[in-house]
Amino acid sequence: MPRTALRVRRWAAIAVLGGLLAGCGTTGGESGAADEPAAGAGPRTSTEVRPIKAATEITDAKGVTVSLEKPPQKIVCLVALCDDILVELGMTPTATNSAVLAHPEFLGKEKAAKVPVVPGGFLSPEVEAILSHRPDLVIGLEDTHGKLAPALKGATTFWPVQPGSWKDSVGYLRDLAALTGRTEEGEQAEKTFRARLAKAEEGRSDKTALIIFGSDENFGVATPETDVAAGLFPKISHYPWKSRGIDGSYSLEEILARDVDVLFVETLSFGAPDGKLSDKLAKNPLWSRIPAVKNGKVIEVDSEVWAKGRGTRSLGVVLDEATAALR
Repeated sequence: MPRTALRVRRWAAIAVLGGLLAGCGTTGGESGAADEPAAGAGPRTSTEVRPIKAATEITDAKGVTVSLEKPPQKIVCLVALCDDILVELGMTPTATNSAVLAHPEFLGKEKAAKVPVVPGGFLSPEVEAILSHRPDLVIGLEDTHGKLAPALKGATTFWPVQPGSWKDSVGYLRDLAALTGRTEEGEQAEKTFRARLAKAEEGRSDKTALIIFGSDENFGVATPETDVAAGLFPKISHYPWKSRGIDGSYSLEEILARDVDVLFVETLSFGAPDGKLSDKLAKNPLWSRIPAVKNGKVIEVDSEVWAKGRGTRSLGVVLDEATAALR
């Protein structure tokens, strides 16, 4: 896969357009319940949620400490996880560079259009534009936006995040709920997500699922080690895909051999949309031999939510759409 596509996926899959498709899976972050057993058949996720206490200082699961004099009101989001959390907490970003807000489960197109967009794109957001909004807090992806920290220092607080699993996402939700004082909203969002995941686990499918992503025939496979959304799939289906690092992926021949029943496709655009990834892959004669293709179970999903969201609201949408397709 071209390096650009790989960069997009990591912030997307694990990532939103930035970084390389590397083994960036991490240990679970601080969440509201005790650690659960490894994924497998049957319910595994607790629906219990510990109370969240308001705080002016937190230390996240990655060891990053964020200290503020008062609850932040103006928050600039450089990564979609931030937008996701703010919507869960009943807040709206002061500015963003993500398109996830336009999804109907978030703000919808009309309201999202009113949120200022940070110029420069995901990879190179403009510092002056960020600071023009006089933010109390700026949240970005550590391995992509960490380089902005020196330029933002003294003018605002920068919080670098790096989710590698749904537990990390829950941890960040709880941390921002504490900082903003929106503790009840945070607890409810976590509870809703945990209930969705537990329900999906109870109805775990024996079908083989696969998520692929890309902008052209050089596609990639989303794996639990490198992709937050893919990390949910071993809990809800048969998902026999493991990370091969930044230099390896799967061929159509290998996918054909695994008898994929349901195939989820994330088309990533690098400019003006130029067609669906599934349509491009259909030019390969092997494509039509995959069981999911034969049976009409190829599903193009919203990459803004599936690849880039990574928060509890996005992952809830992923669970709903995936379980419906896997029935």
